[in-house]
Amino acid sequence: MPASPSTARAINDRLALRLLQQEGPLTAGQLKQLTGLSRPTVSDLVERLSVSGLIRVVGESGEQRRGPNARLYGIAADRAHLAALDVRTGGVLVLVSDLVGQVLAEVAVPIDAASGTGPAVEQAVAAVEEAARKAGPDVWTGLHTVGIGAPGLVDPATGDLRDSSGLPAWHRSLVAALQWRLPKARVTVENETNLAALAEQREGAARDRDTFVLLWLGHGVGAAVVLDGHLRRGASGGTGEIGFLPVPGTGSLPSATDCDGGFHALAGAAAIGALAREHGLPVEGPLDGPVAARLVARAVTDGTAPAARFLDALADRLAIGAAAVTAILDPGCVVLGGEVGQAGGEALAARVGARLKRMSPLPTEVRPGTLGGTAVLRGALLTARDRAQDELFAP
Repeated sequence: MPASPSTARAINDRLALRLLQQEGPLTAGQLKQLTGLSRPTVSDLVERLSVSGLIRVVGESGEQRRGPNARLYGIAADRAHLAALDVRTGGVLVLVSDLVGQVLAEVAVPIDAASGTGPAVEQAVAAVEEAARKAGPDVWTGLHTVGIGAPGLVDPATGDLRDSSGLPAWHRSLVAALQWRLPKARVTVENETNLAALAEQREGAARDRDTFVLLWLGHGVGAAVVLDGHLRRGASGGTGEIGFLPVPGTGSLPSATDCDGGFHALAGAAAIGALAREHGLPVEGPLDGPVAARLVARAVTDGTAPAARFLDALADRLAIGAAAVTAILDPGCVVLGGEVGQAGGEALAARVGARLKRMSPLPTEVRPGTLGGTAVLRGALLTARDRAQDELFAP
């Protein structure tokens, strides 16, 4: 059956708003061309969206053109403000943006979990408040949506961060604390690797792929699975917990509470540091994601035989995890994400790809991630922006 007039108007309005999000400011004529709608229909939707406060005139198109036909319409970016958090074991990164995703303020705060759950949560909330107040005087109390990326499992039924061994207790308390301090805001949490995959798909290395696996390489290891354009979380939210994958070469097996005997023991930051020492490369500690990334980046640019052997040995290890994922999912593309994946670039990706080709009959392209450690924060922002726009752009 044909859509009712009100439904048709809602569809047209959403289409126009999405085009303004993707293309930037447009004239009514450009909206007519891109949507295929009639001139009167475009005029009506521009009037509706202007009255609702979702769009406004932001300029004119062309120096020689004047008048109504030259007006550029854009989304009212200050209609809502968003916050994105990258929650790590030792701190939190926060950014605040407007409705179209333009970053207005950023704050990074180290957090000592030894201070206790309450003080740690208060530090994290204070970081969000600081970033919001930097963005504008009324932004903190008016935050519309907060997107959080954190390590660990997110329960797909409740959306809550589950209790995970080895992770600070303040992580699980942060969502409730932010929701209490910001009762009007929508607060969501997602696994950090899943958000990194979303960012690489929308803005990074996987923009042309609707099926791929992101292999996260940083302080620890993880994976995210995107099939037919959809992120797959699994029955318990644990899809991609590749650190627990039993693999040869670790000397033991992982347990339900300890991944040290799994793939993590081959490809985590500490393992990369130990591998570098074995090949005579200088290592600075403590070993975390950024330090491991610097080791790999130096090896790529070094050009010496020990550096090349180190990269070969690291590729041998990464190919084990990539081959296991490929054998089950046949994604056609594996993105080496995180700080280490970005630092290794094409040099590391090509090595892993060559080994994977020998290990698996399934054709699989291996690419380096382009967003590195910023992918989690970008993914959290994209998620917050999508949720806010879905609500505000609804009829």
